[in-house]
Amino acid sequence: MRATKEPARGSRARGRRCAASASKPRTISDLANVGPATLGDFRALGIRTLPQLAKQDAFKLYERLCRRTGERHDPCCIDVFLSAIDQARGGAPRPWWEFTDFRKQVLLGRGVASRYRGALRKLAK
Repeated sequence: MRATKEPARGSRARGRRCAASASKPRTISDLANVGPATLGDFRALGIRTLPQLAKQDAFKLYERLCRRTGERHDPCCIDVFLSAIDQARGGAPRPWWEFTDFRKQVLLGRGVASRYRGALRKLAK
């Protein structure tokens, strides 16, 4: 049996394995890496179905979530959002941490990291 990297203690995806399923997910809660906290985030953002989720942008969802709650969330939420959106678009289940390097490249490559810092400072005030 292959060892898998476990999410950090307190992680939003803790306890959710990323095993390939024999059947396609029918609801958002069927997706790998989507536990109660992420499901709550999607509900708070008005996303209730896989087709709705498939049309989303993980980075914009993260911005909306931070604005809606008035607090800065762990950027790993973006990784979980990327994983869920990928599955909603037909991708195979993959651990959320496989999306971390992509998130970092996008944020740094687009200069978005500084924009996030500025926006998050405004939220903190």
